[in-house]
Amino acid sequence: MMRRVKDLYARAIISSKKVSFSSKRAKLLALIVLVSALIGIVVVAVKSSRDSHSPAEGLVKTSCSSTTYPELCYSSIINHPDVTKKVKTQKDVIELAVNITQAAVRKNYFQIKKLSTRKGLTPREIGALHDCLQMVSETLEELEEVARGLEEYHSYESLRQHANDLKTLMSSAITDQETCLDGFSQDKRLRKELEKGQVKVEKMCSNALAMICNMTIDQNAAGRKLEEEVWPEWLSPRDRRLLQSGTTVRPNVVVAADGSGNYKTVAAAVAAAPSKSSTRYVIRIKAGVYRENVEVPKAKTNIMFIGDGRETTIITGSRSVKGGSTTFESATVAIVGDGFLARDITFQNTAGASNHQAVALRVGSDFSAFYKCDMLAYQDTLYVHKNRQFYINCLIVGTVDFIFGNAAVVFQDCDIHARRPNSGQKNMLTAQGRTDRNQNTGIVIHKCRIGATSDLKAVQGSFPTYLGRPWKQYSRTVIMQSSISNVIQPTGWFEWDGDFALETLYYGEYRNTGPGAGTSGRVKWKGFKVITSSSEAQGFTPGSFIVGGSWLGNTGFPFALG
Repeated sequence: MMRRVKDLYARAIISSKKVSFSSKRAKLLALIVLVSALIGIVVVAVKSSRDSHSPAEGLVKTSCSSTTYPELCYSSIINHPDVTKKVKTQKDVIELAVNITQAAVRKNYFQIKKLSTRKGLTPREIGALHDCLQMVSETLEELEEVARGLEEYHSYESLRQHANDLKTLMSSAITDQETCLDGFSQDKRLRKELEKGQVKVEKMCSNALAMICNMTIDQNAAGRKLEEEVWPEWLSPRDRRLLQSGTTVRPNVVVAADGSGNYKTVAAAVAAAPSKSSTRYVIRIKAGVYRENVEVPKAKTNIMFIGDGRETTIITGSRSVKGGSTTFESATVAIVGDGFLARDITFQNTAGASNHQAVALRVGSDFSAFYKCDMLAYQDTLYVHKNRQFYINCLIVGTVDFIFGNAAVVFQDCDIHARRPNSGQKNMLTAQGRTDRNQNTGIVIHKCRIGATSDLKAVQGSFPTYLGRPWKQYSRTVIMQSSISNVIQPTGWFEWDGDFALETLYYGEYRNTGPGAGTSGRVKWKGFKVITSSSEAQGFTPGSFIVGGSWLGNTGFPFALG
């Protein structure tokens, strides 16, 4: 190729000498000929290169066409040096996309790590960067699980059978990037430095999720009646017994503030628990008030807390955003390790209505369940962060956005009560955070009782209360077969910011009762609907929405799949 270029250049020089131009004009002519020749050669080379892997290119184009960001999808995969070797099937495209995304996440991790050593950071900025490092670490674990799953599931049939697991992992990876950036809502300087990398990874995760959705079909439980009472299958018979009230359980360790147990604090008992346990590890928490912040980290799996009763076993804290924490780290109790269960405990944050976001309980644990537990706070009481969660017979109390996050979560037979907020505030039961139309996430309130605490009832005319508002673009919340009191405004739902998300959200109501359940005065948004089809409602039951038939049976808690 270089010899051909030299020949063309020489011929151009000779040609230029035959013409009576100035030497400068001659050189210019020679240069133009040379550049034109080079462009032609490059075009031919690129075309030849593309033609050499056209089968892979075709697969990449087809796979990326179903994504939200097709240009990013195509360019990131087709330019990978091993694309011709690795891409033979549609599944190969997804595997390569996940591998490329992992590399981008690692790059972000080191950027965040470097930023965290910068001098002059505020305590909240330090906390937000710490949250980001945790989120990026969890993203890497989730992507590794997806990569392993894609390798293990050789046939399309096996892929379809595990589709919900893969979608959950990718949905969580998307949520991680949003959570990182949300931590800088009051610190715009660092957010701007991180945004490009985090948003790119979020888009790459979105593309992988879209391709998985396109290649698989939902494996939801079907054929069950809405009223059928069954335990989800993902809860083993032993875990069901553990969760059922009144069942005697022999704990692995006992926590007692008076020193009569193995540990005096819950945090100490969690720290001593085995990592990556495949069997249930039971921590009994005796009656008492435990003033501490507790985290069950990613490595601590299959842990269970059993209290002596939610009226007597209370874990309480008071961290808040106004007090200097991020929303994420304000949680009194944070649950990350998968397979977590809790029974007969109160989780509380006493920061109060004036201290803004102050979380009582944050949950990112997959296949987690809570039975006969109370979550008490004001703004942002319960952070259902990500993954599949189930709450049965619980009490959740708060003011602004007091059930929020982007998990796939079902509340069943729970009491959800608004309380008196600060002057001028409105109460919002939910603020769901779905950012991608393919995420299998949302808040479902099923067979619950929606009402007000005694302090709000007397003055509820002064504090409007709504079922929810859209925190993110594809916010999804469904309330069905529940009793709704007159504390809820006739319009039902409220805007987040003007017309933001009103056409892309999904808010549904199905066969609710009570004085606040009437739908004639509800909002007229494109995304809101009164569900009339029982088959559509069935898609939001525990059996379908959180694949409850595969795991809830192991908890030992009562539940209805339909």
